[in-house]
Amino acid sequence: MIVAGVMSGTSADGVDVAVCRIGPAVRGGDPPRVKPIGHLGAAYPKAVREAVLRVMEGDALPAAEMSRLNWRLGGIYADCVERAAAKFGVKVGLVGCHGQTVHHEAKAVRYLGAPVRSTWQMGEAAVVAERLRCPVVSDFRPADLAAGGQGAPLVPMLDWCLFRDAKQDRVLLNLGGIANLTWLPAGCGLDEVKAFDTGPGNMAIDACMQRLYGRAFDKDGAIAARGRRIDAVLDKLIRAGYFSAPPPKSCGREEFGSAFVERFLKMCKGARSEDVIATATAFTAKSVCLSYERFCWLHVRRPTQMLVAGGGTRNATLMRMLALRFAMFGVRVAPLENAGMDAQAKEGVAFALLAWLTWNGMAGNVPAATGAKRAAVLGKVSFG
Repeated sequence: MIVAGVMSGTSADGVDVAVCRIGPAVRGGDPPRVKPIGHLGAAYPKAVREAVLRVMEGDALPAAEMSRLNWRLGGIYADCVERAAAKFGVKVGLVGCHGQTVHHEAKAVRYLGAPVRSTWQMGEAAVVAERLRCPVVSDFRPADLAAGGQGAPLVPMLDWCLFRDAKQDRVLLNLGGIANLTWLPAGCGLDEVKAFDTGPGNMAIDACMQRLYGRAFDKDGAIAARGRRIDAVLDKLIRAGYFSAPPPKSCGREEFGSAFVERFLKMCKGARSEDVIATATAFTAKSVCLSYERFCWLHVRRPTQMLVAGGGTRNATLMRMLALRFAMFGVRVAPLENAGMDAQAKEGVAFALLAWLTWNGMAGNVPAATGAKRAAVLGKVSFG
């Protein structure tokens, strides 16, 4: 079956579509067969990104604007899937559309007299289903959240299906707006997978670049490479409660968005701009490495390889920082391409797989990673 997976991450910079061929396992007990065909990336129009970021940062918008944005995003996702299908010469039979997360609150807050946990991904799936004339699975996170999980991370199902190895431990790191890590002990079962959000990925770096340089991101990590990290600031940041809290756990702009960046910039007051960017970059690397040290390393018994995906792989300075830190633990850091997959396509492939599992009535979450009470079939289906 040809399945397109559509992903818009917490960086809110655009859309990734991964087109895959997915079929049932050849033998009982094996995972589904997933073969990526191709990847298409597209930036959001500037005005759309600005509207998305306003919602993500908590601006109060009229219900009419929220509704319009939801439908506008659905149209953008449909455009991208149509372009991907044409580019790779395939007819898509199923779409997995993650949508754009604009709110994710896995820890209950008191609301209208009761504790409430909630998550919201925008992007009207009915628009995609009608345009492609095929079923679309969307809203993947709520079923896991309702079952007591964090609603994230959901990519570990793909990690376990495609990247576990019989002889070596593997760490799969995704550097999107938020960084998330999956640890796969050699030959592990689903109940042995450990996965969680480690903290900011590109989010804080990009926000500081926008504030200090008027640029969307630090191309190639060039500015961070010219700066010197401010260790006193790093030491304060890493003491935040999120980094010592054990998994399962997830985070987003609620923890590391504009309010966090304002505090960070105040802490760096008087420093050179390039030192601020170097410190933000070092913060991502340090938080990832500390998470591995605290929650994975003590259980490691075999050689370990780290495969890195996401937009952060294009930041050469960040990748160097990670390689240096993880060398202390004997972990070899490499881009996901070393395992035969486009690093920018991975999350799209993951939601293609999750859509296929849902379409076949199979669970897509990994309770060991999300903390859910049970394995759950994820998402809602819009029929084309």
